[in-house]
Amino acid sequence: MARVFVITGPSGVGKGTLIRGLMERVAQLELSVSATTRAPRLGERDGVDYHFLTRTEFNTKVNEGAFVEHADYAGRSYGTLRSELERRVRAGTPVVLEIEVQGARQVRAAMPEAVQVFIAPPSLPALRTRLVGRGTDDHNEVERRLMVAEHELKAQPEFAHVVVNDRLDEALERLVAIVTAELD
Repeated sequence: MARVFVITGPSGVGKGTLIRGLMERVAQLELSVSATTRAPRLGERDGVDYHFLTRTEFNTKVNEGAFVEHADYAGRSYGTLRSELERRVRAGTPVVLEIEVQGARQVRAAMPEAVQVFIAPPSLPALRTRLVGRGTDDHNEVERRLMVAEHELKAQPEFAHVVVNDRLDEALERLVAIVTAELD
């Protein structure tokens, strides 16, 4: 059975950047493409970055049981399509899920063998700086994401692995070490 790696943490903590670095260093990994109801950001492509769905499409898939996990986060819905995960697992390909804390809990319940890694910011002020600095969200969205982040940070003890993303190169080395140890 292929390994499933769940990477979670608050919005803006650098999950995507760390996962890109991880994928470059551990070639056999594949990233599961999540579904979302949020609008694409500049440069994002449907089916590559996310499966962009309308609220109606997303809710239909929820009702059909098409998601391994799904969660609402900062007013948007996100989920991992069962077909995305099962295809890779059946092929024996280790897969990475970049998901929210609610979704990570659902995967833990459904797949206790999945390796779960929580990515944490060095502090809430540092997270605020990152969210504002990336320039993808307005002030209200940043505040909403920070409120959610405060709650999510309390979940760290639930995770077998916690990586603090203070210095990117050090956080990436720690993440790579966790994944390669689990693959060996």
